[in-house]
Amino acid sequence: MTPTGREPLRSDNAAMNFQKLLVPVGAIVLLGLAWRSGGWGGVALAGGVIVMFLLMHFNRTMQVLKRATDRPVGYVASAVMLNAKLKKGVTLMHVIAMTRALGELRSPQDEQPELYRWTDTGGSYVDAVFNGGKLQSWTLTRPEAEPDNAAPPSEENTAG
Repeated sequence: MTPTGREPLRSDNAAMNFQKLLVPVGAIVLLGLAWRSGGWGGVALAGGVIVMFLLMHFNRTMQVLKRATDRPVGYVASAVMLNAKLKKGVTLMHVIAMTRALGELRSPQDEQPELYRWTDTGGSYVDAVFNGGKLQSWTLTRPEAEPDNAAPPSEENTAG
């Protein structure tokens, strides 16, 4: 336990940490192979491919965020449909692209895991838990139906 009373964060996302290392190492290997097979021309071609790859990812991120700016934070058209479309392991950016809205952060900032909420106009909401940017779990909550206190008008004939 830490002095704050919380357990220290463990690296449960070993695959994600490996991916963070794999991409830069792959780029360096690609540049090395390009140098060996084509000299500076090969390095220029491989460098161009790497830059194009990075620009495509940057462009997609900007498009997703641009679409999300037009919606209120934490709003989704249908929480039930979002619940049906979610899959474990997708990224937060993928969920933002699906909902076209940023989620409402419900956990303390900069602490893992992160809890986001998307609510629809009917009061239903989806709470999604992200650890290291990947979806771990989610729950759909629907508002309870209000009991009908007003009885329907009776069809008795009161004429006398």
